[in-house]
Amino acid sequence: MSATSTGDQRAYDVVVVGNGSLGLSLGLTLARRNVRVAVLGRPHRPWAASSAAGAMIGTFGEVTTTLLKSEFGRTKLDWAHQASALWPDWLDGISPESDGSELLTADGTVVMLNAVGVPEIDTQNFKAIRKTLVDYGEKFEDIDPEDIDWLDAEPTGRPLQAMFLPREHAVDAHALLDRLEKAFVAEGGTLIPESATRVDQAAGRVRGVQVESGAVLATEQLVLAAGSASQTVLDSVPEQAARIPRLISGYGVSALVDTEDGTAPRSVLRTPNRAFACGLHVVPRGEGRVYVGATNIISPEPRETPLISDVLFLLNCGNRQIRRNLGESGLRTVQVGNRPVALDGMPLLGETELAGLWMMTGTYRDGLTLSPLLAREMTARLLGEETSLDLDMFRPVRAPIQPMSREEVVETTVTHMLATGYESNWTVPVEWPFTIEHYLRVAYTRIADEFDPEFTPPPELLASSRIHPSIAKALREYYAASHAASSS
Repeated sequence: MSATSTGDQRAYDVVVVGNGSLGLSLGLTLARRNVRVAVLGRPHRPWAASSAAGAMIGTFGEVTTTLLKSEFGRTKLDWAHQASALWPDWLDGISPESDGSELLTADGTVVMLNAVGVPEIDTQNFKAIRKTLVDYGEKFEDIDPEDIDWLDAEPTGRPLQAMFLPREHAVDAHALLDRLEKAFVAEGGTLIPESATRVDQAAGRVRGVQVESGAVLATEQLVLAAGSASQTVLDSVPEQAARIPRLISGYGVSALVDTEDGTAPRSVLRTPNRAFACGLHVVPRGEGRVYVGATNIISPEPRETPLISDVLFLLNCGNRQIRRNLGESGLRTVQVGNRPVALDGMPLLGETELAGLWMMTGTYRDGLTLSPLLAREMTARLLGEETSLDLDMFRPVRAPIQPMSREEVVETTVTHMLATGYESNWTVPVEWPFTIEHYLRVAYTRIADEFDPEFTPPPELLASSRIHPSIAKALREYYAASHAASSS
C-alpha cells in the first residue's frame, strides 16, 4: 500500500530513517505486512556503513575473547548465528527471478593467523574462533597455510595456522542494497531521497519527521536506522538524547582493486579481529576484482573522504600479508564507511521514552549480518506482536552497559595500542615496548579514573578520548545524565 496525502503532509504508518541494510530490511519486512512505510535517505548514502562494507555474512570469523567475556557479547554472538541461518531464504525472497545466490561473492572464509599481530590478540582470538565453532557444532576444517588458494604473502607476513569456515560467505554490498530497494518498492513501500532533520512531536509522542526540503511526513512510528547519522535527528529531542549513549563513527576505509593478473580468491581471506579493528580481509568481488578492507578509527563525526594515511596503511597490509603483486593492480575505488558506535559500544534497539520514537542502530560491525533478524524482530515490536529476541537488554534509554571491569578495559586498551604499532611494522629497540606499555597503562588508568568513579568507556573509546576532546565531553555528559536519572 503506498502513501496517502493529507494537506501538505504525507502520512505513513511507519517512517524509517536510513536506507542502508538495516533501514531497507526493516522497510521491506514492514511493507510485506501491508504497512504504509517510507524509507528516507539520500541515494548515494553519505556516511553509511553498508555501501563500503565487505559484507561478510558470518558469525565465527568475528569472534573475539572480549566478545565471549560478557552476557552482552555472547548474546550478540548468538543473534549473529541465528541471523546467518536466515540469509539463504532472505536472498531468495528479494530475488524474483532466482534464488539470490548470484549475490554471493565468496565460497566460505579462510581465517589465517599470521605473525604480524600480537599473541595476546591474534593468537587468542584465533583460538576463541576455533573453540566457539566447536561449542556450536559448526563445520570447519584446519588447513595447511601453504594450501590457501591465491595467497602469496611476503615471508614475514605468511600465516602460521589457518582454518576454513565453509558456511561463512560474503555478498556484494552494492548489489544487495539495490536488490533490497527494488524489493521494497515492489511491495508498495515508498523511497524518499532526502535525509531527516527533526522529530516532530507533541504531548509526549511522535507526530512525524521533517526532511531536508522542509516537508513534514506524518507518522506515529519513527525508526532511526541511519547509523551514526541517526544522532543528528535524535539531537532534535534533547531530553531523550541526553540519556541515550551518543552515536559516533567507526570510520573505515576499504578499496576495490582490479587485480594485475585478473584473478581472485575463491573464498574470503581474513585475519582475526585485531588492533581495535575488524582484521585484514580480502573478499572476492567477481572475476579479477577484490575488496580489501578495512580500517577502523573512532571519529566524533562521520567522514565522507578517506585519510591518505589510512589508504596507504590498508593497501600496504594487503600487499604484505595477502598478495605480493597486489601493488601492481589497479585501484578502482577507495570507499569510506562509518560504522555506528554507541558510547558504551552496544546496540541501540527498541523504543525510546518518547512514544513512537524507535532506534535500530549502534550495531557497529554487525548491522548487515543481523539485518534479516533485526528487521523481523523490530517489525514484531512495531506491530505489537510477540518477539523471539530479548531486545530490552539493548534498549536505547539506559545506563552505560559495562561488559568489562575498569582494569580489563585498561589492559585491553594498552594491548591494542601496542598492536597497532606492530601491525604498522614499527621499528623500535626491543626493550622499548615494555616501557611504552608501562606508561600507556599509567595514562589510561588516569584517564579512566577521571571520567567517572563507576563507568568506564570501552577500550577503543578510552583510547580515542585522549585524542578527541568532544568524545571525552560526550562521555562525561552521558555518565552525568545516567547518574542523575538513577538518583531521581
